[in-house]
Amino acid sequence: MMENTAETPEKAAILDAALPNVAFDGWSDETLKRAAEGAGVSLAEAKALFPRGAVDLALAFHARGDARMLAALGEAELEAMRFSDRIAHAVRLRLEAIEGEKEAVRRAASLMALPQNAAAGAGAVWGTADAIWRALGDESEDLNWYSKRATLSAVYSATLLYWLGDESAGHEATRAFLERRIADVMQIEKLKAGLRKNPLTKGLMAGPEWLAARVRAPRSTPPADMPGHVSKP
Repeated sequence: MMENTAETPEKAAILDAALPNVAFDGWSDETLKRAAEGAGVSLAEAKALFPRGAVDLALAFHARGDARMLAALGEAELEAMRFSDRIAHAVRLRLEAIEGEKEAVRRAASLMALPQNAAAGAGAVWGTADAIWRALGDESEDLNWYSKRATLSAVYSATLLYWLGDESAGHEATRAFLERRIADVMQIEKLKAGLRKNPLTKGLMAGPEWLAARVRAPRSTPPADMPGHVSKP
């Protein structure tokens, strides 16, 4: 079952109150406590809304970024773009959604890098990639469903880390970095297509293609051993 990441008014108020403190206290239980006070919510209620404390608070921040990206993507004129440009545009919109919150993002990345939080962090990034593909109308099945999200997760993660250290005007360096990563991915896809068409190499693809035909994309959530899966309590 997917985790409920809907931003209720109570969650929004606590998150808004937390952001100014994150630069000083990080995503911590102390930040949650101060945010609850600032939002006029009891600590008990805050802990009920964010059961894992700082981790859930940071994930709420991530989910807000996804929601803002999807809203902006819904207003974008994508039809005239090449598909690779649509993906790049979506990633840029995701970064724009957290513009001005670099320290909060940096602190969240540090929190999710801890071994005990790695699964939650991977699930959040997987969710961003899945949201982008769904918004772009992806209807892939089989192994492609996973490979698309895994590839985009890697591209987004690398671009996000580059963006955190980018001081170029208008983040032009990040834009160029993203375009290079997507170009690399497209080259791999072209190589795979060429292997399928080449009489000398298409046999090499028979095994992977056979396996892919027997792997089905989930209707709503990845299986338990894939990033992004959240088990029912």
